[in-house]
Amino acid sequence: MGTVVVDESASGTTALPLRNLLAETIAAARAADRGDLVGRLETLAERVRDPRRRIVVAGLGNQGKSQFVNALLNLEISPVGDDATTTVPLLFAHGPQPQAEVVLTGPDGSPAQEQRVPVPLSEIHTVTPHSHGRAARLEVQAPNPLLAEGIVLVDTPAVGGHGSFGAAAVLAMAPAADAVLVISDASTELTEPEADLLRQVAELCPATALLLGKIDLYPHWRQILEADREHLQRNGIDVPILPVSALLRSHALRLQDEQLGRESGFGELYDFLREQVVARGREATRRAVALDISAAAEHLALALSSELVTLKDPERGELAVRELRTARTQAEELYRRTAAWQQTLGDGITDLTGDIDHDLRERLRNIGRTAEDWIDENDPARHWDRIEEWLTATTDTAIGDNLLWTHARAVQLAERVGEHFLEFGGVELPALRQGLNPTDAGSVTLADLEPDLGLGHKLLVGMRGSYGGMVMIGLASTVAGLALINPFSLGAGVLLGGKAFRDDKRERLTRRRGEAKTAVRRYLDDVSFEAGKQSRDRLHRIHRLLRDHFTGIADRSLRSINDSLQATQDAAGMENARRAARCTELEQQLRTVAQLRRNADALLPPG
Repeated sequence: MGTVVVDESASGTTALPLRNLLAETIAAARAADRGDLVGRLETLAERVRDPRRRIVVAGLGNQGKSQFVNALLNLEISPVGDDATTTVPLLFAHGPQPQAEVVLTGPDGSPAQEQRVPVPLSEIHTVTPHSHGRAARLEVQAPNPLLAEGIVLVDTPAVGGHGSFGAAAVLAMAPAADAVLVISDASTELTEPEADLLRQVAELCPATALLLGKIDLYPHWRQILEADREHLQRNGIDVPILPVSALLRSHALRLQDEQLGRESGFGELYDFLREQVVARGREATRRAVALDISAAAEHLALALSSELVTLKDPERGELAVRELRTARTQAEELYRRTAAWQQTLGDGITDLTGDIDHDLRERLRNIGRTAEDWIDENDPARHWDRIEEWLTATTDTAIGDNLLWTHARAVQLAERVGEHFLEFGGVELPALRQGLNPTDAGSVTLADLEPDLGLGHKLLVGMRGSYGGMVMIGLASTVAGLALINPFSLGAGVLLGGKAFRDDKRERLTRRRGEAKTAVRRYLDDVSFEAGKQSRDRLHRIHRLLRDHFTGIADRSLRSINDSLQATQDAAGMENARRAARCTELEQQLRTVAQLRRNADALLPPG
């Protein structure tokens, strides 16, 4: 039926497997007493040993998303149906025994304060964002062949609708995802909210695909497929469309029917995962290993070569000492000037915080103006559900675009800070990958308007107005000898009753419009409050990530130069009897480091 093979070796090259190459580099760094390099390389080795690939499944409500997840895993575990649906992100990973835990966020939402509470698998459908305190996600482990190959599947709550999860929450996961699968069933063409979600996700995750689900239910799915392709082309969205049927997939697995398996479309899906997820992730890991090993080899070679030059040629050694002292002065100056790049980082984060907040408020203000203009021209009570649907979708898109802008500006800031390290020949910028951090803006709901008072109230208003007019004209007509109730008094009652009814209708419409505007403003204000908090938290994490990354670069560079200078000075005073043996040892270590450098270069793509 198709499997995803995770290959962690550097296939196609003559280099050593990544694990062995990293082990040799770690051994060389440990022998040189470079604990800073050892720590960084061991973190990378752990990534190679555990090459997990995170796949996020998203989509609007009632698109068959959870059913697709169950079919992909061949497990009936993700809640399916109108009454039991996914309300918090469900993260599926491999484990020896089936178990589930709900992850609770701390008061400030930091991962360090997360708590885990075991939950029976039979009760995972009862977990809501507000159950057990503050549920961030559900983590489920199960012995599953697909999950055992390193796949981590994330089933997200439905995007859009009343009190929904929100596209912004999906976008918060997208940078850290290896692939995002957006599901839209084959009953109708791609909707505008779905197109907006695809556009935003594709900017954050290059491995994004549109799954056309439930093709077994709709014979006209091929026409929908062509229409969706036109929608994507018109909106400039370059993602593949993969028709799939979760039902056919389930039957194929149960009956071991290869024909049904091919018709389910899951074969093309596995091809996409192999090419866009596994191969891309393997290439990214290979590149990260190559760059880190190359950098570590350069740090190690600096001290070894400096000492060797001093031992073999004391005169050149003196020159090397002078050069190293100059380099150390420059490094110390850069280290003392950490205020320079940290000021660039701090000012950039401050400016970015203000710009992002202003951008979000401006987007929400424009939505509010549009909503109020529409309310002034219509009766909101008649279309309140449509207003809520439009407002939720439009606000969701605005928050998503704001998040995209945040990500792009953060990358630009990292590049600006990296310019301060050009003296070291440039540095590798960190990957700004955010983990599961759903925004709470999706939990904000639009308040309901007061219901229409009905026909009885309208009749009462009309009768109250007509009564005064009828009595007033009737009393006046008695002077002319007419009865209290006569054609004139009845006519006046009808006229005044109609006027009272129209005045009351106009007043109630004005009041409803005022209430509707107030509800919209309150909704947008709550969204701004929640989304603004999440945006600031995200920027704080980016600030810490960039600060730690560039501080580490400065520390390692200064450490390498200091070690090289110390080794050169020690070599200058070494006894002649020990020089030959030490030279042989250094030459052997340099050959090892040079071979590590060549192996690392072999991992990089040509050109």
